[in-house]
Amino acid sequence: MPAYPGTQELIEFKVDAAGEFRFFIDPASLSVGSDGEVRYALVARSAQGVENVSYEGMRCNSAELRLYALGRGGAWAGTPGEWRAVRERSAQRWHTTLFRECFCPQKDPIRNVREGIQALRDGGHPAVKGLSGDIPRGF
Repeated sequence: MPAYPGTQELIEFKVDAAGEFRFFIDPASLSVGSDGEVRYALVARSAQGVENVSYEGMRCNSAELRLYALGRGGAWAGTPGEWRAVRERSAQRWHTTLFRECFCPQKDPIRNVREGIQALRDGGHPAVKGLSGDIPRGF
């Protein structure tokens, strides 16, 4: 597990229809495995300042995600969940945003951490920004 995310270095990313929540990735937690799995710590913050923290992974080629741990009291807790499909019309739209626009453009994993951080900061990966007609819509 990576270090628990702090609040200083978090990178916000925009999620359509997110309601009152804002979403962030801890760049220090971002990694890309040799198998193409992208792992990251996600922070979802409500307008009232309540935070939900999770450590997750994505498999780009199969469009799946996995919850590894939840944040509780500044530490990681829980056991890894099963792999499940990224659902385009899910209530958890932040996963679709991360998958499609940042970490798995056109179902290919980012090559390295720097590429993922740049995609987050730029509001999307260059392979998908402005090319909506070329993006495969079905997962």
